[in-house]
Parts: sequence; structure tokens; C-alpha cells
Amino acid sequence: MRLRSPFFVLTLAGMAGSLDAQQPAVPAPTRVARAVDAGVLRAHLEFLADDALEGRAPGTRGGDLAARYIAAQFRRLGLEPAGDSGTYYQRVPIISLTPEPALEVTAPAPARLGWKQDYVLWSMRNDSSVALEGDVVFAGYGIVAPESGWNDYAGLDVKGKYVVVLVNDPGLVDSTLFRGKILTYYGRWTYKIEEARRQGAAGLLLVHTTESATYPWTTVLSGWTGPQVRLETPPGSLVVAGWLQRDVAGRLFQQGEKNLDELAKAAARPGFRGVALGVRLRGTVRSAIRRSETANVLGRLPGRGPLAREAVLIGGHYDHFGIGAAVDGDSIYNGAEDNASGTAAVLTAAEAFIRSGVRTARSLVFAGFAAEESGLIGSQALADDPVIPLRDIAAILNLDVVNLYGRTRDVSALGLDQSSLGQAFAQAAGAEGLQVTENEEALLQGSYFRSDHFPLARVGIPGTSIERGSEFVGRPAGWGKQQEDEYVAKRYHQPSDEILPWFTYDGAMQQLRVTVRTALLIGNAPGQPNWNRTSEFREAGEKRRAGGTW
Repeated sequence: MRLRSPFFVLTLAGMAGSLDAQQPAVPAPTRVARAVDAGVLRAHLEFLADDALEGRAPGTRGGDLAARYIAAQFRRLGLEPAGDSGTYYQRVPIISLTPEPALEVTAPAPARLGWKQDYVLWSMRNDSSVALEGDVVFAGYGIVAPESGWNDYAGLDVKGKYVVVLVNDPGLVDSTLFRGKILTYYGRWTYKIEEARRQGAAGLLLVHTTESATYPWTTVLSGWTGPQVRLETPPGSLVVAGWLQRDVAGRLFQQGEKNLDELAKAAARPGFRGVALGVRLRGTVRSAIRRSETANVLGRLPGRGPLAREAVLIGGHYDHFGIGAAVDGDSIYNGAEDNASGTAAVLTAAEAFIRSGVRTARSLVFAGFAAEESGLIGSQALADDPVIPLRDIAAILNLDVVNLYGRTRDVSALGLDQSSLGQAFAQAAGAEGLQVTENEEALLQGSYFRSDHFPLARVGIPGTSIERGSEFVGRPAGWGKQQEDEYVAKRYHQPSDEILPWFTYDGAMQQLRVTVRTALLIGNAPGQPNWNRTSEFREAGEKRRAGGTW
């Protein structure tokens, strides 16, 4: 064999280096998108959804194992602890109260109400027994919306009183008001409770109809007669909250010589003023109390430069329902899709940034949220007691049930019309060759208010939950909706939500590439995303940016 001279070899090496230097550098968004790895996601998913984790219920061995696994992965990747006291964990204290109420009208004429038949009621205090007695007032829809010029509490003194309100918002009756048939946060029962508390009321009673609530009375019974699980926080003015059947509320109004139907019509018109009903209530709520504790898991990839103190959150909840009633001999509620898949996606996104070496101006904080299935409790704990000042959290990208069904031509997300975050998401989707589609059913049902980005939205932080698209490659029109309906009917919140042999990961990769590109855009933008002028969260956002509280 003929040997080349060292000079010749060095010359070739120098030419190769020169040619490499002439190649254009791969842009950061492309590098981090290419680093998203299906094998990584699958490995995390298969562990988190395994029977060994016993369904990952909060405060159980399986839930604790899941939290420790996430923290171990953050440590492996070199993420900084971003929880309490230099750890990866943020404490989440939980209280559960199982109510046993009694309620009666004392004036103008005595009348006892039947629990479950006429009403449901639960305690808003952290005590085993509370008593209530006082006057009843009607506050329309119970809404204060400055951006819409709407104030149902204007001129109405509700301090220490019991407020009756309608569910949903006036757009349900008049499509020119609020967002028409699209449910706003003002229409949600959670908002009604928050506003009544802000107004100093002692109690809140929601008038139920299937149309306005979007679910029947049986759902009220299943959701509000058993354990009421919430974040344990200091109590406010509210002693109790509950629901009234529509016909029962009508009789209550008649006792005060008022007509519910007429007042409900008036409440849907601008300028409505609430009224005292001339009725008094008295009652008690005895509660069996159970306390427990779980934790959010938080890891930080530090930013570079003067914006590093700010952060973009990428999160998903890791909890599910643990061990429960057996179905076809299986009692472990693995929650593979909901939400081992989202947790695995968060870990995969973190690894993509580490592998690619891509860094953003703002820090990236990766979060495993606890106790979402109990009512967004973990994310609420972060909003109530933030480990990062709220003014410094630019946005949250939430991953809750990722696409394990196949590639799509489109991608979706909740609340893209709420803030300028929607523009960044559309740009990221376009870079992946995907159209952005809107889920109309999710808009009508208020899905934006039911996942872990939402407690942060309430305190003014723009956020979204990334959703799969509906146009599946190689599948007929409507196939995606059929798969979703089948999941809801047969596997959602059931032991059968487990790893299935036909899962495929290319659709999840599409979602994740859009997610990391969106995080990169927000992380490097000169300013934080802004709420749109018509958003119900705009005022909270302005207070947050000013350093105030909501």
C-alpha cells in the first residue's frame, strides 16, 4: 500500500475543516426540534404508566415514586433545582372534606330543603363543622368584568350574606354579549366562588340547569357530595358554597315575592342590578376531614443574559387515580395517556434542549404538576405560592394527553385567541409544516379552564395546553374524532388507560417539536406575551406585570 505523506494528510484535514466552516450553521430552532427523540418519550411513558407505580395517586407510594423519578431525570439532565429550599420539590398540602349538610329557610316562612334532592352544599373552611345563617341576595350571573363594562355586584351589599347566582354568562342568552355561546371564565362555577369571596359574601349558591352548567344534576351529585379535595389555604369570607336545583331556587324566590324567570331575563341585559330576596337561610355543614401532602417537581435550565431571571414554564401533571374499583379484574388506574404521556413529553422536551445545547435568554422551568385530577391543585399551589415571582413567569406551555395515534397535518392548542402566545405557536407550527386548527367543541365547553395552565392564567400568566390535530395522515376525515370518542367512552379515567401495542409516537413528536420551538420563541423574545384586549385575564395580567396581586 502506498503511504501518503503527513503533509498531504494535514492538507486534507485542513481543507475539510475549511469546508465545515463554510457550511451554514444549523439554526437553534431546528437543532432543538431535531433533538426531540421518540425513544426517550416512549421509555419515560412505559415506566410512568407501569403497574409498579400503582396509578400515581397523590400522597401514595406510587405518586411519590413518580415524583422521585421526575426529579432524578432532572438531576441526570443537569437541571437546577427550582422547588422549595434548593430542592426539586414544591410542597403541596391537600385537605379533603366530605360534607354532610343541613339547610332550611327560616323566613319569611320555614321550609326544610332536602340534601341531594334540592341542593348540595360544602364547607369552604378547614373545619369539621360550620354554621350558617343570614339573608339571601340575587346577584345575576355574579360577574364583574371591567373589559365588558359588566358588574353584577354594583350597588349590592353582600358582606356576610348568601348570594344566589346563575351559572354560565349572559352570552348564553344573547350572542352579542361576552363571547356568545363560547364559555368564558366568567361562566365557570369556580369564578363565581372567587368573585363572591372577593365581594365578602358568606356563602354562594349556584342555580343549576343542564343547559347553563353543560352537565346534568347527576354530575353535580357525583362531583359535590363526596370528598371535596382542595389546596389547604387560609380561609376567606366564604363559609359555604353549593348548588340549587332550578325549581327549588324558583320557590325560594317566590318566598320573597320575586320571580326567578323574570330576574334571570333581566340579569342577561346590561345594567342589571342585584336585589335582596327578603329570605333567610340557616344550616350546618359537618365534614369528615383528611389531610395529605404531595409535591410539584421543578427543574430549571438557566437562561443567558439580562432576561435569565424570567422563565417560560413547560409542564404537565404526573398524577392519576391510583388503585380503585376493579374493572374487568384490573384495579390499577395507570393513566398512560392521561397523563403519563404528557409527563414523558415534558422530560423529552427538557432532554431535547440539553442534547441540542440550545439556550434561551429566559430560563426554562420544567414542571411535573401534582394532583391535577383532584382539581388542578398542584398548579394552583404554584400560582398561590410561586417559587418564581409571578411577574417573571412569561408563559406556560402545558402538555396534557399527547398524540399517540399518528401523524397529523395540523396541530391545536387551547386559548390561542386569548393572548399573543397564539402568534408564537402559529409560527412554530408553520416551521413544522403544520396548520393550526381551532377546536370549537373545546371552546363551547370551556376546556381552557380545565387544565394546569389555567391557575396561572387566573393570576395573569398567558398559557396554553398543546392539543393534537384532527386531520390524521392516511386516515379518513373524522377518524381522529372517532378515536377521541372511543377513548372517552372506554379508557378515560379507567384502568384500561394503559400502554397499548398500537401506540405510535410520530404524532407526539410533531406536538413536541412545535412546543420546543414555541418555548424558544418566547424565551428569546424582547418582551413577554400579552393578553388580548378582550381577554377576561387582561386585568390580572396587568396587575401581575406591575408586581401586584390578583
